[in-house]
Amino acid sequence: MMYSLLILKRAQKELAKLPDKMYQIIRDEIRSLAHNPRPSGCKKLFGRDGWRIRVGDYRVLYDIEDNQHTVIVYHIGHRKDIYQ
Repeated sequence: MMYSLLILKRAQKELAKLPDKMYQIIRDEIRSLAHNPRPSGCKKLFGRDGWRIRVGDYRVLYDIEDNQHTVIVYHIGHRKDIYQ
């Protein structure tokens, strides 16, 4: 079953600021979450709600609402800055 994607404004702005090549790669990874919200390599976050996927040196943080079949992307950034 397909999940709907919701990218919060903050994440949209962070995505827009990425270099063109990374923008395209991360955009495609986010789209793939609609088909499989828990891909291989994803991890449940400790100390806060949500999941994360790694895309090179960047991380995409998101929540999964299984009852509504929705993936909510709320933060995209470089690994050195994302968890602060």
